[in-house]
Amino acid sequence: MIPTASAPRPARESPVLLAGFCFILLPMRQTQLFTKTRKFAPSDEVAKNAQLLVRAGYIHKEMAGVYSYLPLGLRVLNNIVQIIREEMNVIGGQELVMTALQDKELWSRTDRWDDDKVDNWFKTSFKSGGETGLAITHEEPLTRIMTEHISSYRDLPVAAYQFQNKFRNELRAKSGIMRGKEFLMKDLYSFSKDDAEHKAFYDKAREAYVKVFKRLGIGEQTYVTFASGGIFSEFSEEFQTVSDAGEDTIYIDEEKRIAVNKESCTDEALATLSLEKGKLIEKKAIEVGNIFNLGTRFSESLGLFYTDETGAKKPVIMGSYGIGPTRVMGTIVEVLADEKGLVWPESVAPFAMHLVSLGKNGDEISKTADALYDDLVKAGVKVLYDDREVRAGEKFAESDLLGIPKRIVVGKDAVASNEFEVVNRATGEAVKIPRAQLLGS
Repeated sequence: MIPTASAPRPARESPVLLAGFCFILLPMRQTQLFTKTRKFAPSDEVAKNAQLLVRAGYIHKEMAGVYSYLPLGLRVLNNIVQIIREEMNVIGGQELVMTALQDKELWSRTDRWDDDKVDNWFKTSFKSGGETGLAITHEEPLTRIMTEHISSYRDLPVAAYQFQNKFRNELRAKSGIMRGKEFLMKDLYSFSKDDAEHKAFYDKAREAYVKVFKRLGIGEQTYVTFASGGIFSEFSEEFQTVSDAGEDTIYIDEEKRIAVNKESCTDEALATLSLEKGKLIEKKAIEVGNIFNLGTRFSESLGLFYTDETGAKKPVIMGSYGIGPTRVMGTIVEVLADEKGLVWPESVAPFAMHLVSLGKNGDEISKTADALYDDLVKAGVKVLYDDREVRAGEKFAESDLLGIPKRIVVGKDAVASNEFEVVNRATGEAVKIPRAQLLGS
């Protein structure tokens, strides 16, 4: 059964799990960080998110629509993943990891292997013969897995999810990490015995998504958006973040905090949703997540049935719930970055603080900064320490580009007063804070 108890929040410096692997979020000296910033964006990058992330040393472009995540970028991505993971666990999701290589026969059974039906497969052949594809989504393989674990109404409901790289042969790859040929996806699938049970989980998933985007720092800009349900239902629900970089057009009712995708904004749809056309505001937006009903299409095609209380055999009702962590990362950049560079919310930033020393090796400023860094680490603060010997202006410009929420400046005044200037990256506000307060004592 799906539990409803709240999951505990992780302590600072706790392990972060990404696709089954454990990463410890450690502090770092900038002289040890192998990645470097760049003054100029690559000439072939047109998307703001990719330009800034490449310049700041968060990602490396392999080819159009394909990016590697460097240490700083991976820290941000792990933080995004962890927030999503926590909220999926709260509603009863169980994490697993499925294979990227896909069985042609399985997808043929649901009529989704043929390129005329799904045109963005990456396909290849085994040396031993036969075709395989790199996964575009995972309804089919998880449904087949569930045929070995669901047979009775007592086995339901179940919700399972994963974080895994997906592969889609996109013709358009000009939106940086927001539209990639290879990208990380969280896909969750629910399995229920009837419509009421399915709706109960679906509603919890919607609320979980709202919490996710709020915790990611883009909740105010993100709207539940009604879109076409295709063959599965009357509507699906997208989560659209308002941005001029968006590829979608939505119409927003700001009072109700819901929106309708342009493709679905008909008089009939507005009447169904009790929306008045005159109150809607047109905006460009980025789709950062979606939830939709699958009904029994996959369960019937792949033989996922259960026996109810009367002994009758029935198909399992399914739902699908997706968020792209890499796409979300790019969206945060598009929405929050400014003319100086990245601006990360505290919840996803690679470090909480950027400690900037204005001294030279061995002088009192440098010694003061070293000692503060050591104490911050002992206090469990996630801190990046700029201990390089470069000009102050260069350090401040790079700090703005990196987008870490707080910058602590160690100069002559700090040595004399034991108070440190702390600059808020998002607002530019600067305040003097005593050492003890910085360390939380």
